[in-house]
Amino acid sequence: MIKLYGHELSGNSYKVKLMLSLLEIDYEWIEVDLLKGEHQTAEFLELNPFGQVPVLVDNDITLADSQAILVYLARRYGGDQWLPSEPEFLSRVVRWLSITAGEVREGVGFARLYYLFNANYVNIERATQRAEFILTQLERHLSDNRQWLECDCPTIADIAVFPYVALAEDGKISLKPYTKVLSWIDRVQSLPGFIAMPGIEISKSARV
Repeated sequence: MIKLYGHELSGNSYKVKLMLSLLEIDYEWIEVDLLKGEHQTAEFLELNPFGQVPVLVDNDITLADSQAILVYLARRYGGDQWLPSEPEFLSRVVRWLSITAGEVREGVGFARLYYLFNANYVNIERATQRAEFILTQLERHLSDNRQWLECDCPTIADIAVFPYVALAEDGKISLKPYTKVLSWIDRVQSLPGFIAMPGIEISKSARV
């Protein structure tokens, strides 16, 4: 069985949990207490020398980094719907993985770190500016009658970007001005197999 090491408040851990659920894959969840420094123990550093969650173990394969894990799960278990093989659309999806690790992380992700985890090393003014920038870009991208980020269907691009955008208000970033983003969030929350995390609920329409 697949093992997933992560923390319940980690958006990166959550996106992998979400992908596993959407693909209907059973797995064992192993909580890594970041506040107690369990990610810096010798045992965990053997899994990921960078000391970061999540880490996925699938038999003899051990993978770190949430974006890399999404690629692995999509290609091994999900097929072209989640990660297209056609070069243009594959490139478009991968671009969003890069945006997730850059603009999304440095904006809404860092703002959440600052307020939720007292990360005083974060420049909150810069993080807030970056958050507003990426949310504006998302709003424009979704304003062109797009239901999903690429390919007219949900892909790992949506799963990668979704958590920290949906958790933006943890970083005191209001999503109210971004109506297209809010509609997209609701669509992701309505996907069959969607699961919640602290700060993100299952869409009311999906409960009916």
